[in-house]
Amino acid sequence: MPVPVAPRRWPLLGHTPSMLAHRAKFTDALHEHGDVVRLDLGPLHAHFVTSPSLTHEVLVSQGSKFRKGAMFDKFQPYLGTGLLLSNGEYHLRQRRMMQPAFHRERIEAYASTMARAAASLAARWQPGEIRTIENDMQELAVTIVGETLFSTEIGKRAVAEVRRSIFTVIQQGMIRALSPTFVEKLPLPGNREFDEAIARMKAVVLQVIESWRADGTDNGDVLSMLLLAEEDGTRMTDQQTYDEVLTLLTAGIETTAIALAWALYEVGNDQEIERRLHEEVDAVVGDRPVTFADVHSLRYTAQIVQETLRKYPIWFVMRRTLTDVQLGDVSLPAGAEVIVSPHALHHDERYFPSPERFWPDRWTPEFAAALPRGAFIPFGGGNRQCLGNTFAQTEIVITLATIAARWRLVPTRPARVKFTSAPYPNGLLMKAVPRN
Repeated sequence: MPVPVAPRRWPLLGHTPSMLAHRAKFTDALHEHGDVVRLDLGPLHAHFVTSPSLTHEVLVSQGSKFRKGAMFDKFQPYLGTGLLLSNGEYHLRQRRMMQPAFHRERIEAYASTMARAAASLAARWQPGEIRTIENDMQELAVTIVGETLFSTEIGKRAVAEVRRSIFTVIQQGMIRALSPTFVEKLPLPGNREFDEAIARMKAVVLQVIESWRADGTDNGDVLSMLLLAEEDGTRMTDQQTYDEVLTLLTAGIETTAIALAWALYEVGNDQEIERRLHEEVDAVVGDRPVTFADVHSLRYTAQIVQETLRKYPIWFVMRRTLTDVQLGDVSLPAGAEVIVSPHALHHDERYFPSPERFWPDRWTPEFAAALPRGAFIPFGGGNRQCLGNTFAQTEIVITLATIAARWRLVPTRPARVKFTSAPYPNGLLMKAVPRN
């Protein structure tokens, strides 16, 4: 059957100006036009999937019929063939080699780094001080991912470079992904900043890898796990390792920093949520540091995390059909571009009543069990589900509990949003108020 075309289409540029101008407001409303809606991104025709069931087909049940889409093609010259961008048997091989770095016992070891870094940040705050909370959470996320990736002295140089460059890579990369190809070749400041940031990060990460190979010791960090991993008697090359490291940095920092900043803002903006969080942290943790063993008992804290991941997810991801695919009433030929949007699904009031309300209590076991497959996808799905999902959720719970044990964070003005690859907080100013 014919696929309906989304509104607000511009000559030559298609829907790109509308998407860049209105971001999620534009794509969240596309379900009103059908389960599959055509978008034109310049000369590129894409099919935007709006229903949970068809999203599940794209990501899981028919996932083998798809590969990464056009948006990811633009990243490949810079980010290589890490898990985020690779396809087919190579992707599955790399995923098998990386999985041990995210097994439960490893995350339990990383949890002490998470708690220590969060406590160190909270200890630097002063009573009555106004904090730009997204900056603090960016710093914390870089520290945690960096120190769990690189535990050596030379690794600290890599962490410093990541702190300097990673957000330029992420934010300018999204602009490139949505723009016609010729734009990235123009002598624009953003293009220059992106190219320079990629070059700096690659140089320092390769230096860390070279240093590790000269020693060969398992330092208990993620890099050691990657370099020691074997598949059929072979290990990753330096380039493969670099690609996976850059993937972990880009995937593991921004999304976690966004979630942490918004979670703290939402808690500080609702006295009842704040009270219940503090009561739970006091009962489970008390005055001691938060441990991995506490995470299971911090149930209301976990509900806050779930609701944050629902309300503030990434905008969209793209796939490309490898063969003819039937999605509901729509037949797609091989090579068709498909878009699925966690943000649009998570804000669909058919599945999440009052979607703009921050409501942790919605996450009862019964509510979660009744959700259609594909309605809640903060970490994707299928064999491309984010490998670090447990790492990220553990990090957010531990950080929230560590800060809540010591501070109240009170917003000094309403939230401001800068929507790039996700609803990014822009100047969340919060006053640090001691609890005791």
